[in-house]
Amino acid sequence: MRQGYIGKLKFLKVYIFALFFWGGVLSVRGQNAVTVDTLANGVYRLSIGIPDKFTPYDFCPKGPKYSALDKLATRELPFTLKDIDMRVTTRGSRVSIPLQDGEQLYGFGLQIGSFQQRGLKKRPIVNDHPLNTLGYTHAPQPFYVSSKGYGILVNTLRYTTFYCGTHTEKNIQEKSPSPTGEVKISTEELYANEKSGSYVYVDIPNCDGVEVFIFQASGLKEAVQKYNLFSGGGCLPPMWGLGFKYRTKTDFTQEGVMRVQSYFRDKKIPCDVIGLEPGWHTAAYSCSYVWNKERYPDHHSMLKTLIGNHYKVNLWEHAYVHPTSPLWKPLKDYSGDFLVWGGLVPDFALPETRTRFADYHKQLMREGISGFKLDECDNSDVSVGNATWGFPEMSTFPSGMDGEQVHQAFGMLYLRTLNEMYVSENKRTFQDYRSSGLFASSIPASLYSDIYGYKDYIEMVCNSAFGGLLWSPEVRQSGSKAEFFRRLQVVLLSAHAVVDSWFLQNPPWLQYDKDKNNAGIFLTDSIEMENITRKLVNQRMRLLPYLYNAFAHYCMEGIPPFRPLLMDFSGDVKIQNITNQYMMGDNLMVAPLLDDTGKRTVYFPKGTWYNFNTNERYEGGGEHEVTIAMDEMPLFVKGGTILPLAKPLQYVADDSVFDIVCHVYGDASEATSTLFEDDGVSYDFESKNSYNWLLLDVKNGKGKYKRKGSYKGKRYNVSEWVFIK
Repeated sequence: MRQGYIGKLKFLKVYIFALFFWGGVLSVRGQNAVTVDTLANGVYRLSIGIPDKFTPYDFCPKGPKYSALDKLATRELPFTLKDIDMRVTTRGSRVSIPLQDGEQLYGFGLQIGSFQQRGLKKRPIVNDHPLNTLGYTHAPQPFYVSSKGYGILVNTLRYTTFYCGTHTEKNIQEKSPSPTGEVKISTEELYANEKSGSYVYVDIPNCDGVEVFIFQASGLKEAVQKYNLFSGGGCLPPMWGLGFKYRTKTDFTQEGVMRVQSYFRDKKIPCDVIGLEPGWHTAAYSCSYVWNKERYPDHHSMLKTLIGNHYKVNLWEHAYVHPTSPLWKPLKDYSGDFLVWGGLVPDFALPETRTRFADYHKQLMREGISGFKLDECDNSDVSVGNATWGFPEMSTFPSGMDGEQVHQAFGMLYLRTLNEMYVSENKRTFQDYRSSGLFASSIPASLYSDIYGYKDYIEMVCNSAFGGLLWSPEVRQSGSKAEFFRRLQVVLLSAHAVVDSWFLQNPPWLQYDKDKNNAGIFLTDSIEMENITRKLVNQRMRLLPYLYNAFAHYCMEGIPPFRPLLMDFSGDVKIQNITNQYMMGDNLMVAPLLDDTGKRTVYFPKGTWYNFNTNERYEGGGEHEVTIAMDEMPLFVKGGTILPLAKPLQYVADDSVFDIVCHVYGDASEATSTLFEDDGVSYDFESKNSYNWLLLDVKNGKGKYKRKGSYKGKRYNVSEWVFIK
């Protein structure tokens, strides 16, 4: 918690606004005054009243990366801190932040249905079914970033509403235009939002004070970097976590799991992780966390075989503790006063709860479990009356938090509990979870959802980047061959490459129709489908060194590995609202197919770009129609790139060495790049500085590389250089 490392914070001074800093007293109720703390380079905290005992920052798992923050430039804010109005009222707290003409806002967590948020009312509330534009989502964040190069974070677990340039107070109402006599003839016209407000108004009810964090940066991307670095940096998953994950059917038996693991190795389709769904428990809703001996009569033998065949094993669960679970008694006094599916709701705000929950799970970890899928840690759909599985907001917890606060923090605290179990043994994991919040960027895990809108999934890749979140557009079902491969292409070009067959007996590329799949009736062209799948997954494996390097920069510099185009090309007005293309690292642009035609229009930012599959060249600054086959990646390479592509492996072992061919695109007279290299599994890169940078260099049409660092091992062997004009 924050108290554990608050001594590390660089508090420079505390200013009372009644003093010379602002030259006057802010208009607040009673004796309340606003204070400002400087927490790091370009990071400020404004406080008023008495904030809640528990806030998101109290649960931040790591301290800020100060040295990296110090390297980031800042520019003047488009307002002064004095211009931010904070008040405590009879309703709670409210904050007003000025907006400039032409300013655009992004963020609020894992949003769907909206990308540019100015002109909208946003309520970032945790929900198991994200709702268009309003803000209900798996990963709500009371945090936004601005096109003017700053971020605003309201440090609260209360259900908060942001009015993003939607309203105007009467005391600042500008002169109204002269009446025209025009009459509106539709409700759409009558109720259209003119987006004319010049403030963001923030409503935080049921609190006697609040904190606001301000991230002052040189641009939007840099504001996101500052947030991530202040949160402890981005995560660096283990290298195997960036490989391919396959989740098996819910009611699988040990025999079924063994059949699947043999299938991947026999068919030479790369696979690093096999995930088991609810059927491994003796009770799943709520959870026992005990192996079901009927389905898995000898799970020790099964795990030994899986690990021997170089699989990692991931187990599904949720946090609601069944009465038959060994965790029931230890957690009964450390849980809320309402049950979910007859199970306890642990109070993860308490260290004692986290310790007891993790101590039991250590048994599973030491059996060979490499990570967990943390399901249903969000809330039942708050938009409909018949969705009632979540605990009520009026719930009380031993920590003193209420149900509203716990809902907003539950997924992140649950994830933190299990992640720290692996950290304590110097092991990295990469987990699945269904709910997050603020300050989670340092934890290696990816979000998923039960919703399945294809275009929503692509947009969520873009929106996740604004708040230090990772998102997996996992593949489950499809209605056609073309749709299946469109979805597979996208998930293989995301942070977490997952095919989730929780309701399928066989892999979906053999039969995407659910009933026929479970009846063992395969597609007539299933062999071709299998071959295409193999080729696409191999392409993911070729990209692993490049992707791992992007995550290293995320960890050390806070740069999201997957991000919207506007972060990299902020000066290009044509990309400010593009949500169906995104960057993968610094040099690759993903442009997913949007329908079954195999064609789409792609906007290329300025510069020269190359088709990853064909090496066809495109001049940027405009649109081009492209064709992508089912067995190709919708991927484009920026000119001047040195792209390290590996010989695909069937899995990533602890001693795997990647044989790399460096592809150089465009002018080969001079180009440089780096590759991050370490053991790929431990935290020695942090605790012992045990890592290398491979410095890739091209001069006069010739490539060479050298290692710089203290890691004694070798994960990469650069064997060849290929030049693409």
